[in-house]
Amino acid sequence: MDAQTPSRDAIQVLAEAYCDAVHFAKADVFADMCHDRFTMTEVSADGSAQFWDKAAYLARVSGRSAFDGAPVYEIFSIDVAGDEIARVHLRVDVPPKRYEDHLGFIRVDGAWKLMTKVFRTMGGSAMEG
Repeated sequence: MDAQTPSRDAIQVLAEAYCDAVHFAKADVFADMCHDRFTMTEVSADGSAQFWDKAAYLARVSGRSAFDGAPVYEIFSIDVAGDEIARVHLRVDVPPKRYEDHLGFIRVDGAWKLMTKVFRTMGGSAMEG
């Protein structure tokens, strides 16, 4: 068995929990998942960027309702470096939009924490029809 399999499996579980929490607007999941120094960056098509910290992200998630049905997402890749850092590339639907997210995790005191989220809008979601 690959020495990184337990870490990769843990990151896979976190990535799926992330997508579920996005779909169902579960701010409590993000409150636990995100590192206290978490930052989120949205990059627009024109190259401009907007930035949020953990409190602002939790407010965004808390400020909307859950969507009906099952979450729609795809995890493109998971990269784990040692047992300290990991990166996830995925897309997730947040109707009426679809987002491409790059998530950066670090291991702190034995637990994986989401440290960074860099994302862009990909266009309309599959839920639009």
